[in-house]
Amino acid sequence: MSHAILNGPITSTGPFPEQSRRLRLGVVGGGRISQTQAMAARMTNRWEIVAGALSSDPARSKARAGEWFIEPDRAYAGFAEMASAEAARPDGVDAVMITTPNNAHFPAAMAFLEAGIDVLCDKPLTNELSEAQGLVAKACQSGNVFGVSYVMSCYPMIRQAREIVASGQLGEINQIHVEFMQDWMTPETVSDAPHVKWRLDPKVSGPTSCVGDIGTHAAHLASFVSGLELTDLRAEFHVCGAPKPLEDTVFMSTRYEGNIPGTLMATRLAPGNRGGLRLRIFGALGGLEWDMEHAEHLKLNIFGQPDQVLTRGQGHGISPATERLTRTGRGFPEGLIEAWANLYTEFALAVAARRDGLDVPEGATSLPKVEDGAAGVAFIEASVRSNAAGGVWERVSA
Repeated sequence: MSHAILNGPITSTGPFPEQSRRLRLGVVGGGRISQTQAMAARMTNRWEIVAGALSSDPARSKARAGEWFIEPDRAYAGFAEMASAEAARPDGVDAVMITTPNNAHFPAAMAFLEAGIDVLCDKPLTNELSEAQGLVAKACQSGNVFGVSYVMSCYPMIRQAREIVASGQLGEINQIHVEFMQDWMTPETVSDAPHVKWRLDPKVSGPTSCVGDIGTHAAHLASFVSGLELTDLRAEFHVCGAPKPLEDTVFMSTRYEGNIPGTLMATRLAPGNRGGLRLRIFGALGGLEWDMEHAEHLKLNIFGQPDQVLTRGQGHGISPATERLTRTGRGFPEGLIEAWANLYTEFALAVAARRDGLDVPEGATSLPKVEDGAAGVAFIEASVRSNAAGGVWERVSA
């Protein structure tokens, strides 16, 4: 009989339980984001990377295994081979991260679900809503864990912001504004870079570029913190720099459940903005503001009271649920890699709990799930319809 992986229960506010062993993680897609995620997964001390299909080119996939310290017999030519072989091994992967270009998300994720292997997939989940709905149905039918990499929701101060909204400190929410401003597409020659070409190819990236990549992060973050579903939008796509086959900028008006208004803007041509993800939520009693370029701080303004700036780190009024997602005290910075590590920690807890036959109590973690991924695809499709019709209001429905 196998030993339990978790050494205790998963609770809403207590320390996360330790594990009796590291979970075995496979990698599908060996680009830059996979290396970032692998670094974060290792940081948690809950994962070891043991297998991979690291390129769409079979020969290159096998050749790159040494760079990842993957044994030759676990370096695969493609994800289908990997899913089949790992499912048959007694020491096969417990889960797989899918970090390929967008058009491979659906077939790769489905292959591992059919093999009984848990999945963490990059966003956008798929390029078509019907495919996303198919993954939701398959994950529900199989019982597998299926996480989606909306990593921005894993910053400690975002979790604190969500608690503040849920506690009612802001009063009834009356508007939500979110923007994601980047500048890396400003040079006219940027489209020639290999890692950029597929992001501008509709056959690979899907019907959008900026919206599907960073716009989905902004949309998920707004709903995650506010607790409100995005119901309607009107969108205008723009190419603000050199000609491109897909948009580099989008401006949206948004509505959330309860007919609460908002705005969403995203661009890759805002010189001086590198990680310009900014969220503002206002209510009848006050407002809050978070900026990813200053991710350790959360501004809280209760009308008529002194302004507050909450700081990430043990103490300083941070909730126990938020504190367990921090690794260092105040004054010792944490950032994006640590947010990824929080995502992989919660993914590990979900995978280990499933293998131990345990339920994860509601609210004990906030791992973005396959349903969140499908909502992101519905958001993309609504924005495409709205833009094509001249910026009319469109319903967002997964």
